[in-house]
Amino acid sequence: MISKAGDSEQSLLIAALQRVASGDKLAFREVYRRTCARLLGVCMRISADRQEAEDVLQEVYVTVWQKAAMFDPARASPITWLAALARNRAIDRLRANGRRITTPIESIDEPADESAGALEQLLEAESEHDITVCIEELAKADAVLVRTAFFQHATYAELATRSDMPLGTVKSRIRRALIKLKACLS
Repeated sequence: MISKAGDSEQSLLIAALQRVASGDKLAFREVYRRTCARLLGVCMRISADRQEAEDVLQEVYVTVWQKAAMFDPARASPITWLAALARNRAIDRLRANGRRITTPIESIDEPADESAGALEQLLEAESEHDITVCIEELAKADAVLVRTAFFQHATYAELATRSDMPLGTVKSRIRRALIKLKACLS
């Protein structure tokens, strides 16, 4: 589910940036947590000095806090907007320090497009169909346990409570169901 995961990640970032625009500190933390590694990479490619890149990254997030309202999801994805802020800030820092950029701008990597291509989407849809068919072949109660555990992210303990079964029984049934799914998908 690459594209759906990418879409949900993008949706989460859009929503978080919109909440940052209204001063939501928890949303700002979420934006930072989800994007700091990528943006540090952008800064490092331009600066090549980790301390300098980290300083630039801090300035980027100050800018995000101050200007999140300027983000327009109709014009760019959240990561593209953030990467552009990071890239521009890193270049500005180099210029302010009197250094020149020796790498042609064309060779500086842009963040990868996180959306799946047509082939990946087709393979993903086929895989989803196969999984759905295999889950339908399970006993109804086992199918419910598997769907709840893996698609709703319920813990075994939560499943035991919900289904009024002992924890060991839930674990055993899910394990046997997964073995059947693996065989079906092979």
